[in-house]
Amino acid sequence: MQRILVVDDEKMIRNVIKEYAEFDGFEVAEADDGMEAVEICRREDFDLIIMDIMMPRLDGYSAIKEIRKTKQIPVIMLSARGEEYDKLFGFEIGIDDYVVKPFSPKELLARVKAVLKRAAAKEQPMDIIRFEGLEINVTGREVSVDGTPVSLTPKEYDLLFYLVRNKGIALSREKLLEEVWGYDFFGDDRTVDTHIKMLRNSLGEYRKFIKTLRGMGYKFETT
Repeated sequence: MQRILVVDDEKMIRNVIKEYAEFDGFEVAEADDGMEAVEICRREDFDLIIMDIMMPRLDGYSAIKEIRKTKQIPVIMLSARGEEYDKLFGFEIGIDDYVVKPFSPKELLARVKAVLKRAAAKEQPMDIIRFEGLEINVTGREVSVDGTPVSLTPKEYDLLFYLVRNKGIALSREKLLEEVWGYDFFGDDRTVDTHIKMLRNSLGEYRKFIKTLRGMGYKFETT
């Protein structure tokens, strides 16, 4: 049975999430602020955390940063605020999804299952990955489109693999610069946009898998 930790200072919200999650077969633990969540995660293991942002004693962002020092647990953030900055900051610190209150419990549980599915896929060794006619040989660093090999620059391949490895996750331009080019790279957002354009041209019709997130970055999505 997969375990979820629900962290919110509103008991009614915790109760609703717990009811729906347990109905779907999850085991649910609760915490009413970030400090308690950190303490619980030191003692116990969870498959996923649903974390509110604005809470007393310790906010959700700070709690996640503290938890991530010792454990890499997928996180869905809850917030009454839907500003782009809040979402961007959340993705920058590595959250997996962001849900704005008020929310549909059924939609939240659908997102929980999607995040858990992605997390399970990351744990599986990847060698050859296929999305329709797009084939990526990870160990051989080769890419083919409908059976025809395509030539990518080393950085284009690194960018494609990072997008694929984080399939379904919104990635800011800053995050891509940091992870693909490195901390000491002195380029700007246009570097990412230029390489995305080149990569899309190489992928032909499968450029459709690289989605543009206006004002933020990109996401590799096949559905």
